[in-house]
Amino acid sequence: QVQLVESGGGLVQTGDSLRLSCAASGRTFSSHAMGWFRQAPGKEREFVAYISGSGFNTLYAESVKGRFTISRDNAKNTVYLQMNNLKPEDTAVYYCAASVGWYASETSNSYTYWGQGTQVTVSS
Repeated sequence: QVQLVESGGGLVQTGDSLRLSCAASGRTFSSHAMGWFRQAPGKEREFVAYISGSGFNTLYAESVKGRFTISRDNAKNTVYLQMNNLKPEDTAVYYCAASVGWYASETSNSYTYWGQGTQVTVSS
């Protein structure tokens, strides 16, 4: 069982930056691929970014590529999402997710464990 707790969300202006963190419980964090997803009001949850257990492999949604960076610190059991040049369309609840293996994909059913989410609001 893996418990995930996100933090770092907030209200920012267009062009600002935020760094989200997701702290995971458990002793085998490095064996879990991690992902970030988001859900805007009235929309389905969508993939944002993924990182493999080792941290060597990453994948981004086209809408965030070049602006967002996913990283992880396995010594701290934490995955991060650095978000730069934020836009109003980035407004959503952001969820951290963990797979049961070292690799996963952009599909939500690749992930077994989910955090409670953190709100990111970008004003224009």
